[in-house]
Amino acid sequence: MGRDKLVEVDEIDESDIVERIFDAVVEQRLPPGTKLSESALCEAFGVGRMRIRRSLLLLASREVVELRANRGAFVASPTPEQAREVFEARLALEPNIARLAVQRASADDIADLGRLLEMEYVAHKGHQRHDAIRLSGQFHTLLAQIAGNAILIRTMKELVTRTSLIIGLFGAPGLTNCRDDDHAAIVNAFQTRDADKAAWMMTLHLKHIESHLQLDTKRQEEVDLVQLFTQENSLGNH
Repeated sequence: MGRDKLVEVDEIDESDIVERIFDAVVEQRLPPGTKLSESALCEAFGVGRMRIRRSLLLLASREVVELRANRGAFVASPTPEQAREVFEARLALEPNIARLAVQRASADDIADLGRLLEMEYVAHKGHQRHDAIRLSGQFHTLLAQIAGNAILIRTMKELVTRTSLIIGLFGAPGLTNCRDDDHAAIVNAFQTRDADKAAWMMTLHLKHIESHLQLDTKRQEEVDLVQLFTQENSLGNH
């Protein structure tokens, strides 16, 4: 039975490894600056070193991982200036994304937003921080999907990931990516078909998140990669 289980784990390919490391970063289970030891990842995923190296290269191409000469791979660690640039970009894009989404949303789209909002509420109420962070990012990318622009969808996924890194590094203790009541105000604008209100509420929402960053401090936590990903295996993959 043990051998069968090993064969099953060995079937993990680069895309699975990439997505699971990516999810751990977005959900702030892997803090910025964490060293991604190849040997630990090999043990955690039950694969060879070359497969891990290819996965890290793919993550580096998405700017989630930094590859440093003679030092290895690390979760990307944005600077205060990069943090400011990310929020500048989000403030330039997302109010207009929200406006477009309101104009183009179908009844099913609005229902999807409502369901996601309910899931966020449950996660916040149950103090399920990692779920709340993941759902928060999904809310923002869903708005881009409703807006119906593939370029904006890709851009928002990148900005959401960068924001998770920034909050993991500079966020006040206990801060998650978003407040669910801010999202509720945005969804209310969809229900009344008020595109300008949606854009304004998005602006206030992003400014609120940025105002809670502590750009003069950095938090660093030690993470056991083997424990993180093998525990994930026992609970079931995302």
